[in-house]
Amino acid sequence: MPIYDLEQRTLEFAIAVRIFIKSLPRNTTNYEDGKQVIRSSGSIGANYIEASENLGQKDFKMRLKIARKEAKETSYWLKIIKATNEDTFREKADNLIAESEALRKILSAIINKN
Repeated sequence: MPIYDLEQRTLEFAIAVRIFIKSLPRNTTNYEDGKQVIRSSGSIGANYIEASENLGQKDFKMRLKIARKEAKETSYWLKIIKATNEDTFREKADNLIAESEALRKILSAIINKN
């Protein structure tokens, strides 16, 4: 069942990314790429929460645009991680990439609506 509470959905996504990163082989590449994707995945929800504080329409849109940018960045890092690890991690990476792209589309729709 899809989660329609975007705050909860972004939280669960950030947690899923962290769990995925912990499952990867420990090496320098995964460590560095993992740090990047952990930051960007958490930033999606953090910026969405800040946008929800309603400090005005301009701030609202700016925060949502930052969240959207972070979703795009998260997808980028996940694609790198997918490409540089064994096929056993491919399905989970694909699922996370799909979710980051879905979040980006949702955020774009909210931005365009307002």
